[in-house]
Parts: sequence; structure tokens; C-alpha cells
Amino acid sequence: MPTLAILGFTMIVVFMYLIMSKRMSAMTALMLIPILFALFITGFDAKLGKMMWDGVKQVAPTGIMICFAILYFGVMIDAGLFDPLIKRILQAVKGDPVKVSVGTALLAMFVSLDGDGSTTYMVTCSAMLAVHRRLGLRPLILPAIVLMMNSVMNIIPWGGPTGRVLAAMRLEAGDVFTPLVPGMFFGALWVIFMAYRWGLQERKRLGVNTGTVSETATPVSVSVDPEAEQLKRPRMFWVNLALTVLLIVCLIMEVLPLGILFMLGTGIALMLNYPSLKDQTARLAANGANAIPVVAMIFAAGIFMGIMSGTKMVEAMAQSLIGAIPPSMGPHFSLISALLSLPGTFFLTNDAYYFGVLPVLAQAAATYGISAAEMGRAALIGQGAHMLSPLVPATYLLVGLNKVEFGDLQKFALLPVIGISIVWLITAVALGHIQL
Repeated sequence: MPTLAILGFTMIVVFMYLIMSKRMSAMTALMLIPILFALFITGFDAKLGKMMWDGVKQVAPTGIMICFAILYFGVMIDAGLFDPLIKRILQAVKGDPVKVSVGTALLAMFVSLDGDGSTTYMVTCSAMLAVHRRLGLRPLILPAIVLMMNSVMNIIPWGGPTGRVLAAMRLEAGDVFTPLVPGMFFGALWVIFMAYRWGLQERKRLGVNTGTVSETATPVSVSVDPEAEQLKRPRMFWVNLALTVLLIVCLIMEVLPLGILFMLGTGIALMLNYPSLKDQTARLAANGANAIPVVAMIFAAGIFMGIMSGTKMVEAMAQSLIGAIPPSMGPHFSLISALLSLPGTFFLTNDAYYFGVLPVLAQAAATYGISAAEMGRAALIGQGAHMLSPLVPATYLLVGLNKVEFGDLQKFALLPVIGISIVWLITAVALGHIQL
């Protein structure tokens, strides 16, 4: 294996170890670890600064979008937009953690239809975080459920990964996505099962069950903080709801870049709900405190990705993955590609894997009569675990919204998300969409 590839894989392993063992924060590790490894390659080369800056510029649109998205939804939470929904959920679940967990999975499934992970995280967590906290559920359960369901739904054609496969392989959605629909169905059932299982554990831990909780047992007051109550704007509920629906529609239709839409939405939301300049400044300061740590991690991730790309570690890692397949295994290329996509899309960005690795694998597979469509389907199997990769900016938003550590979420959800890929693979093989 080339030295660059060894350094690349080692760098990611070291990064994951440091944050999972809590020896270093994710933001600090994202910046310092790649610099240390890059020094082995380039020394104190002036190009190192350009690599980092290129990476930061690449994630800048995402950072801007997430910054103003947090501000927007923060203003809406302050104004009480989600209070009626939370109250109804609390009344419906009657204090039962199982219903809360399963309901979270179902909500995430429908919200994920827009194909954008960041939007899914913000909308679902904004609606469900208060419910989970009110009932005392473990903080990692909500982000794990939302991330898993978004992983399942993310392979819709407009979600990103499938679009890259279609572009790289010059295929139609019907060739790749349609055969994977049964796998999505069973993948969603797997997520719901895990949510149910975690809910049962919480029901046992909290001593709550559906047989002893009455209709009025669960308090339905979302806010008991007098200062928070003063921020509520119940008369603006329908206006805020209309503005939020309009914003989501514009996001789906891509009327403007996502960052611009959230910037405009934030300005309008502040002006409508808090006309006073003093109140607007206070809301920006309060919600900005939630946005800064998340955005800082995203820009730190830009340094990580910029160095990986600039030093050619990504290319070396991709070639090493390809070279690991012996020629004798050629007839099983689609199955091997499916298995390879799990670590491949975890250690590499989607762009690097689907535009760099997949075309080479598909070209080699063609000599054994394996179609490009089958290789495309196989390459998407690994998306079950992709969202837990340190290379996915939206995941930093998720941990920021839920105030949990990235490493803790990885340890908690790693095996369940791998389970999604296993379910997909079994379904695809059983239906003949991936040949053994």
C-alpha cells in the first residue's frame, strides 16, 4: 500500500480514536491531526496553507447555510412555533418512551423526503428535542434515530449519493434507485425496530409504561421558564408556520441557494416576531451561541478535507481500495463493491468514492459481464454508515443541536447504522439486484 494511503487511513483512525476516547475535541482534532500528518508529506510547504484554505472555501456555503438555519429555527423555537406540536405529541405518547422513539423515527422519515440531511436534522430535532428532554430519554437516542432514518432516505435520487452514482455511471434513476426501494423499506423497518428497542429500554429505566400512565399523567406545558414565556408569540403562529412552509418549499424547489434562503428567512422571522432592535440583537446573541460551535466544526472539517485532497491522500486511498481486490474475485465484483462501499464511503467523501473509485471498479467489472447499473446499486449499500463519517458536515450540526459529543454518537450508533447496510445488501441479493 502506498505511503500516502497508509497515512490517510491512519489519520482517520487516529482522529476517530482521539474523539471517541475524548482525548481531544472534534473541532481541535479536525484541524490539528491532518496538519501533523501533512507535515510528514509536505514539510513546512507554502502549499499546505492553500490546501487548508481551499478546503475551508469548499465547506463555506454549508457553514453559512447551517449558521443561518440554526438562527432561523432558534427564532421559531423562541416564538413558540413548535409548542402546539410538542404539546400534542406529549398528549399522544402519554409519557411512553416507546411511542416517542418510534414517533421520532416516523417524523424523520417524512422530513427526510426533501433529500437534505441538514434540514431533516433541524426540523426533526426542533420538534422532538423538547419532548425527549421532558421525558428524560438518553440524549443520544434522538440524534441516533434521526441520523439512521436520514441514512435510509438519503439514497432517493435527489438526496445526493444516488445523483452522484447516476452522473458517474451515466445511468437513469430507474436503473439504480428503483431496485433499491424494497431495501429502503426494510431499512426503514430496521430503524423503527431500533427505535422501538431503545424505547423499551428507556421505558424500563424510567419506570413508565402504557398501562399505568393516564391521559393527564404527562405535563403538556412545553415551557416553564418565565423568561422563555415572554419570548413566545402565539399570535404569530400562523404567520410563522406559513413562513416556515414557504421556506421549506423553496428549499426543495431550489429557488435560491440554501444559505441565501435561510439568511432571508432569518431576517424576516426576526423582523416579524421581534420588531425591536434590542430584542433582535438579544435573539441573535442567544441563538448565535448555539450556531458558533457547529459552524466552527464545519470550517475545521474543511481543513481536514482540504489537506486530504491537496496532499493526494484521497486518491491514494481510493487506488488502494481498488488494488485490494484480487483478479480472481472478478466475477464477484458487484458483491465486493457493495462490501467495499461501507468503509469506502466512510473513509472517503461521496465525491471521492463515486467519481474516483466507482468508475474504475465498474470498468473492471464490465470485463466479467457485470452491468454498470448493478455496480451503481452495489456502491450505494455503504450509505447506511456514511452519515457517521467525520467527513459529513451535516453530522456536526446534528451533534450540536442535541449537545452531545461526536465520538459518543459514533460509539452509540455505529453498529446500528452498519445494520442498515446489511439489511440493504441482504435484500438486494435476495431479489437478484446484486449477484453473488
